[in-house]
Amino acid sequence: MIVITNASIHTMTDLILENGMVIIKDSKIEDLGYNLPIPENSLVIDAKGGFLMPGLIDAHCHVGMWENGIGFEGADGNEATDPATPHLRAIDGINPLDKCFEEALHSGITTVSTGPGSANVIGGQFTIMKTYGKTIDDMVVKECSSMKIAFGENPKRVYGNQKKSPSTRMGTASILRENFKKAEIYVEKQKKAIEGIEKAPEFDMKMEALAKVIKGELPLKAHAHRADDILSAIRIAKEFDLDLSLEHCTEGHLIVDYLKNENLKGIIVGPTLSDRSKVELQNLTFKTPTLLNHAGIKISIMTDHPVIPLQYLPICAALAAREGMDDEEALRSITINPAKTLDISHRVGSIEKNKDADIVIYNGHPFDLRNKVEFVMINGEIIRNEL
Repeated sequence: MIVITNASIHTMTDLILENGMVIIKDSKIEDLGYNLPIPENSLVIDAKGGFLMPGLIDAHCHVGMWENGIGFEGADGNEATDPATPHLRAIDGINPLDKCFEEALHSGITTVSTGPGSANVIGGQFTIMKTYGKTIDDMVVKECSSMKIAFGENPKRVYGNQKKSPSTRMGTASILRENFKKAEIYVEKQKKAIEGIEKAPEFDMKMEALAKVIKGELPLKAHAHRADDILSAIRIAKEFDLDLSLEHCTEGHLIVDYLKNENLKGIIVGPTLSDRSKVELQNLTFKTPTLLNHAGIKISIMTDHPVIPLQYLPICAALAAREGMDDEEALRSITINPAKTLDISHRVGSIEKNKDADIVIYNGHPFDLRNKVEFVMINGEIIRNEL
């Protein structure tokens, strides 16, 4: 067993324990509190008053899909040959030995949701994984966690340049509706086949993937920056009664009153620490997560790595705090909030009994850029210890 003592424990619930302690057994958090009995033969680690919190979570990135410093050979995030590729899985394109995993890990990012880019209207399935391990099997938390779809400039540009559909926002919406309707019909035929009413449909790999979306087993992860694209994503999800998280949501602050009344799976804001490289980013601001949060919307902050390197995730949260978000709320945006949006909060995102022992200790507050990560643990294994 491992016991961490003398820590300022920020649990990401409403509990902060000054000079507290955490007991880890195997891969889980066994207990936390004050003056707990230390089991015999435990490894005791003095946090020296350090800022202890759960491992950070990036709810939207592409780590391992665009490998560090390689170019085309390491670019496996966009199968830009067909606007609808729901059958593609990130798990088949990730290189877990990409150097960026190590950089993220040593910066306290212990869990990521990574997957296809936004060239295609339907890009494929994201994977949730830990940042430590040598193989995907070692690291995976959820093999297929969400279905990536994209609105706005990206699919227009990619397929417009190929003189193919979609070259307009209308085309993007029509491709989504067509595929979702086909999937509904496919699911209905499967159901009737089970009931013995009619013959089973011929196997269709794309429809098999979208069937999980139609059945509510796989949520949509919708790339949408501009306000009109955000509203289109919501409109289409409602038409087919699908679970939806909004990714990027760059102009979300322009339609706060609308968004706060929607039953969304989550809003994941970013990459905000970047330039305005295209038209739909003209209203880019760190006020977006703050204004959404002040409206009562639980948001997450992402890097969209490699757009912003993963290790700068806490800097993004710090800049949101500078714009007025409460410090603890900003920390929740990179811990428990993404855990809830990704449906993994039973395992990660907070310091609580029976959760994965993914623990990070800073030598001061994470938002002070002079401070650094001195300790990282994943699944109860010490990865870094400079205490």
